[in-house]
Amino acid sequence: MSDPVSDVIGDYRAFAAKQRQALLDRGIDIGPYDLSHLAVRVAEWDDYLRVRTLLERHAVLNSENVWNGRPISLIVLAEPLEVLDGKTVPLIELIPPVHQRVYKMGLEHLGVVIGPAFEQFIEDHKPVLTGQQFQGPHSNPDPVYILFEDFTHVKFYRLSLRASVELDAGPFKNGFRHVEGWAPQRLVTATGPTPLPR
Repeated sequence: MSDPVSDVIGDYRAFAAKQRQALLDRGIDIGPYDLSHLAVRVAEWDDYLRVRTLLERHAVLNSENVWNGRPISLIVLAEPLEVLDGKTVPLIELIPPVHQRVYKMGLEHLGVVIGPAFEQFIEDHKPVLTGQQFQGPHSNPDPVYILFEDFTHVKFYRLSLRASVELDAGPFKNGFRHVEGWAPQRLVTATGPTPLPR
């Protein structure tokens, strides 16, 4: 059977299964938890526009805002993706070209909702956590994550990414809205300005 979302972002079921196994290898079972989202990262701005357009054909709404100097689109799917023996993923986080360091292109991270036991989860799993992502003054609280050898991640949240964003900025509006007037930036280095990939 055809899977049009998989055709756009890749084999998300295999990706989720691989991330689950990598967590089990580190003593973390995500079986009891809901999933927040899958993140997809693209290398060029034109790819971002193309993938966003294709994903929106299978979505009901989005929220796109500038974060860390470039737009990021949170795309709410019409039909959540089924992964990991019946768990569902309701949202795709689409991230355009990189801004700071090495990232995995394509399916890049899985978001897991820990819920009220978030602080205890951190305490229990500190030895295998890579760090915490600080997302701004209103995040609640910032997600912790594990970075794997292949540069993919799993991020752990108290609330889903959508719920966290809505708590700060209000409910997602119906339909599709895109950041207006944004253009790919130029990266300034010690050797001078270098254009970012388009």
